[in-house]
Amino acid sequence: MTQAAQRSIGDGRETQNPLPSWVPAVIGAAGAVIGMLPWWITGARLPLQNVWVDTPPAAMPIALLPFSQYAISLVVGLLVTGAAAAGLTLRLLRARLPRRSTLLALGGVLLVQVVAIAQTAVVASTGLREDWRADLYYAALLSGVVVTTLLGGAVLALLAAAPLAGAIIGAAGGALAFSFWLAGLSAALGSAGSPFLPLLEAVRWAPAVLIGFAIGWWGVASAGRAVAAIGALAMLWLVPGVTTGLGNAVGSRVLANDLPSMLSYGLEVTRMALTMPELVMPPLIVAIIVAVLVGAARWAMRRARPAQQH
Repeated sequence: MTQAAQRSIGDGRETQNPLPSWVPAVIGAAGAVIGMLPWWITGARLPLQNVWVDTPPAAMPIALLPFSQYAISLVVGLLVTGAAAAGLTLRLLRARLPRRSTLLALGGVLLVQVVAIAQTAVVASTGLREDWRADLYYAALLSGVVVTTLLGGAVLALLAAAPLAGAIIGAAGGALAFSFWLAGLSAALGSAGSPFLPLLEAVRWAPAVLIGFAIGWWGVASAGRAVAAIGALAMLWLVPGVTTGLGNAVGSRVLANDLPSMLSYGLEVTRMALTMPELVMPPLIVAIIVAVLVGAARWAMRRARPAQQH
């Protein structure tokens, strides 16, 4: 009997056809590719850089990631969403997967993402002006991309292999990144009057619905899961506000050479975004409603199962 089959029986599930050991790596690589699709379908031409030598948009080189201070949230969406998709797939298939499948999938994700980061870093360095501002800009953005990749790896591990409390936190991180991914897809496909324009509305509500679904499906029956549910709702409150503040601060050309004013402005926008009830409350309410409905449906399904067996 294979190790995957033994583990699945121990979990109360029987597996007739365990998957080969290369499948998790392919899942990871495929997730990473899917994650970057919204950028690639735009043509993947490097955005104009404030610290580059003068170059027309059509002459900018091809870059596998959108290296720009104006695309921070998009980069988070591309990298973390791909990792989250791989992690969720592993969890759904865990009864049929070999041991160390999480590490194999993480290797697949990193293979694709590290290649994309390296290619982008090389391309982005070719046209930078020779001054300290350009060096600081390059180092800050590259560090942010690396940190985002590590966050994506953590989300993958939580979704793929963590206990349910960790899976709820991983789902929250993936859901929030997915909203940035959807925004990028909408920008790539949409235009005025485009049939893809409704994607913009999904950007706002997708994290709340997905986080509520995760909480309702996995439940709050233990202290750990209850704490994780509160943490997921806190992420739903904090991350959009912090992202809004950061995006407004680093995206301001007026403040580009005044770092103290940029920091002050970013903190003020973040404070406003986190304390305006009309922005904060609707997603939280939707998440709680979805969690209650899904939890009730899950409870009814469990109650009906023994009755059907009798």
